[in-house]
Amino acid sequence: MPDNNKTFFERLNAWIRNSITLKLVSIGILILLLLIPAFMIEDLIRNREYTSSDAIEEVSSKWGEAQTISGPVLAVPYKKYYKKDKDIVEVIEYAHFLPDELKISGKVDPEYRHRGIFEVVVYTSKLHIEGKFSQPSFSGWPVDTNLILWKDAFVYTGISDMRGINENIALNWSAGQVNDHLLFNPGTGIKPSTSYDESGSGNMISETGVSTRVNLGTPDDTGKLFQFSFELSLNGSKKLFFSPLGKETNVTLESPWPDPGFDGAFLPDERTVSEKGFSAKWKVLHLNRNYPQQWLGTEYRISESTFGVNLLVPVDHYQKSTRAAKYAVLIITLTFLVFFFVEILNKQRIHPFQYILVGLAICIFYTLLISISEHLSFNLAYFISGVAVIAAITAYSLSMFTSKLPTILLGLIMVAIYGFIFIIIQLQDYALLTGSIGLFLVLLVVMYISRKINWYSAAE
Repeated sequence: MPDNNKTFFERLNAWIRNSITLKLVSIGILILLLLIPAFMIEDLIRNREYTSSDAIEEVSSKWGEAQTISGPVLAVPYKKYYKKDKDIVEVIEYAHFLPDELKISGKVDPEYRHRGIFEVVVYTSKLHIEGKFSQPSFSGWPVDTNLILWKDAFVYTGISDMRGINENIALNWSAGQVNDHLLFNPGTGIKPSTSYDESGSGNMISETGVSTRVNLGTPDDTGKLFQFSFELSLNGSKKLFFSPLGKETNVTLESPWPDPGFDGAFLPDERTVSEKGFSAKWKVLHLNRNYPQQWLGTEYRISESTFGVNLLVPVDHYQKSTRAAKYAVLIITLTFLVFFFVEILNKQRIHPFQYILVGLAICIFYTLLISISEHLSFNLAYFISGVAVIAAITAYSLSMFTSKLPTILLGLIMVAIYGFIFIIIQLQDYALLTGSIGLFLVLLVVMYISRKINWYSAAE
């Protein structure tokens, strides 16, 4: 029937069926609509990741949280008097003395725990701590020497999570020919400050820890050195940090964990990392931190100088799934682009509903990936999910296309797309570079294929 004999609605219907512009607009709208389930999938991944984090926190709270070791510190109490109204009030203050030498060496053994389907990494550490203190001196401080309680002096060590202590801790304390074997007791021994001025000396090292009284002998012997050592068996999770309280602090750690993250205020001077584990050595001087070797009644931010190691879990399946989901719009767009070119080059009409089904199949790939990766490795889950979705879309396209060649090309292109996305997910430092080059090559291919298409008469 000639166009001039067609009704308006017949001409409109023909334009809708044959308009390339309208087809492109409708495909763009479909892609935008499919972003809704794509965003819902990212939200699902976050929820599963939060559930995993809750499981990790639950196990860590019972096994031992991230640990920070601060000490040992020598504390000497003294009396101080304040005038309150018409009364004279006596309070106990503390002078804190840090060791001249502090050496820490040990091994960190990671372990796996499970809470339901979730895997949690914790560790057990065996630490040997030794060093020496000089005879404490109050010279230069406005403290009456007659009010110093030398017999009540004690050593305390800060431990951030006391639940992680596995065994009793015994301090070997020696000065010359005198050797003492002293058991640590819970608590730092520092009582809350009751000063009536702003210089009350509370415990600024750690709120939790262990302490024991020590014998300082005759305080007039200024050249005396006190050597100490003790073993510390400690459970923890995520990280193990130390405070560099020695005038010279040396820390040596080794572990079979292959993915350490050295963090904090100082990086190790020497480190070796391999598939069999890591070893690291730190050396920190008192000049490298912003607090002195001894003080009383002054706050210092000891936590700002801590350093140590994180037992990093390599990019887990939730992080990889999130990265994969961010490419959902790219996969949908490229797949729709293939269908669109089949329509143009083979004069094959594809209904928008068929586009929607293909887009939903691509979205379901991510739910399969998340659920399977919680039970199998991410790589295997990606392979199973990818094969399932590619097979489903390829089989479905076979019923739409009049020729097998476009179906085979579609399957190969989807394999290339999912393979390319998998490579990008595995890369970290070069993911952006690889992705940019890949997209540029895709654009060149599209430009090459479409170079001779007359878009104004393509539908004819």
